[in-house]
Amino acid sequence: MSEVKIAAETRTEFGKGAARRIRREDKVPGVLYGHGSDPLHLTLPGHALLLALRTPNVLIALDIDGKTNELAIPKSVQRDPLKGFLEHVDLLLVKRGEKVTVEIPVQAEGELAPGGNLLEHVLNALPVEAEATHIPEAVTVSVEGLEAGASILAKDIELPKGVTLAVEEDAVVLQVLAAQAEEAPEGEEAAEEEAAEA
Repeated sequence: MSEVKIAAETRTEFGKGAARRIRREDKVPGVLYGHGSDPLHLTLPGHALLLALRTPNVLIALDIDGKTNELAIPKSVQRDPLKGFLEHVDLLLVKRGEKVTVEIPVQAEGELAPGGNLLEHVLNALPVEAEATHIPEAVTVSVEGLEAGASILAKDIELPKGVTLAVEEDAVVLQVLAAQAEEAPEGEEAAEEEAAEA
């Protein structure tokens, strides 16, 4: 997993007015916390942060005020519900070699058995424990040839070395559902039969 370097500044202004001013400058207010230290309020560059957050569980190398370097992973990201711009980010302080619990996306590959079956993602993301500097971007699961009623459990998913499940082994991650056949209302069927007999 790659590290993304971002220059951050500590901030001393708080509240909605200060947050609005920060966002007008294409920056994002954020908080860095963890390891029992006091939360550190930061201002981060909006565009660089947006690009970094495209990678799930991205490892961010923060250069704070040009003095301190810290590693962090995004824990909570707030976006504007209409425009989608970043409003606030919570970052969790991590150390190299430390294990963290994160959710990684589950990607399905392959074709289901013929018959119009549907694949349901019961869990879109799989909770796992991994070293902070080696968090996998995603796990890929083959659904090739699976028929209705089949399911893939958490324990069936092959995880990279050093990554362990942080969810029950028997948790259903993916399942195959039979396609629902559309049934005509009873009155229509009777009318069709009568028309055929006439």
